[in-house]
Amino acid sequence: MHDPVPQEAAAEPEAPAADPAAHAPLNVPREPTGDAGVDAQLARLADADHLATDGHVEVYEDVHRGLRDALTALDARPGPPAPPSSYGSRS
Repeated sequence: MHDPVPQEAAAEPEAPAADPAAHAPLNVPREPTGDAGVDAQLARLADADHLATDGHVEVYEDVHRGLRDALTALDARPGPPAPPSSYGSRS
């Protein structure tokens, strides 16, 4: 007589290994600065959350360019006149 061949227990499916290049939001909190242009640039950083790692550079460079332009604009704004110098000019 043949003993029935025992069936192997159904193997449990293995959990997929975590892919380090998979899309994963960083969930970095961003606090408003009070400057609409700067806040818009910082909000743009969230676009990188939906991209693969190799797509982050484009977003970061775009945000960097926007923040640099915002700083340059601050230098171009006319400010209050400089106070007169209390020192006489020396020749």
